[in-house]
Amino acid sequence: MTHGTIITSLQNPWIKKVRVLKEKSRERKKTGLFVIEGRREVTLALKGGYAVETILLCPEILGSSDFLPPHHQIIQLSKPLYERIAHRGSTEGILAITKAKEHGLQQLKLKENPLILVAEAPEKPGNVGALLRTADAANLDAVCIANPKSDLYNPNIIRSSVGCVFTTQIAAGSSEQVIRFLKQHEIKIYCAALSAAKDYISCDFRGATALIVGTESEGLQPIWLEQADQNIRIPMRGEIDSMNVSVSAAILIFEAIRQREY
Repeated sequence: MTHGTIITSLQNPWIKKVRVLKEKSRERKKTGLFVIEGRREVTLALKGGYAVETILLCPEILGSSDFLPPHHQIIQLSKPLYERIAHRGSTEGILAITKAKEHGLQQLKLKENPLILVAEAPEKPGNVGALLRTADAANLDAVCIANPKSDLYNPNIIRSSVGCVFTTQIAAGSSEQVIRFLKQHEIKIYCAALSAAKDYISCDFRGATALIVGTESEGLQPIWLEQADQNIRIPMRGEIDSMNVSVSAAILIFEAIRQREY
């Protein structure tokens, strides 16, 4: 590891690079780089096989950096500077400039009898992060984002997923591409919807299954309902007819897991 002089200025080129990568999706796409913030998140990215180019750390906050593999370029930051550029104070003094992975459907490596979550056009990065946390908790085979509204390495997605963006296979594509992929692999499509839907408890998720969830405001596009093997619903017992998408997904996913285990 290479340790240099401690940086103290916001005008330093490294700091400018970090800030533009965190703030500009276009820059992330152009360079193929993004920024990870937090010891847990960096650790999960390394475990997930991500190529970290540069580590920026504050020794005063981080303490030991022995958990980092050798041969990374290390940039040291003063505590006041780190606190200026960090999104939150609980990230333990470490940032990493990291290479993005490819997330095409062709990159997915599916096991026999997979269980997949598909989120169609999720609007809020926080919802994407929450879905990825659920996917990690359930150890899903893959998550597909159909018609994504933001890039996967948006700092809010990384932060709200608490690093689970690095622990699950993720692919992105248009709804048409995802549907074609699922059908080619003989994966049944179960769409969370209100019309022509069966109670989710009465469905059989023991075979190769894709659970499809849409936005809370608009639900799924018609193409999904047209191509579904079955529309499914979670009965609502109160006045409203929907829940947060990550809550709905968790209910469906863990019902599928329950069926597969018993």
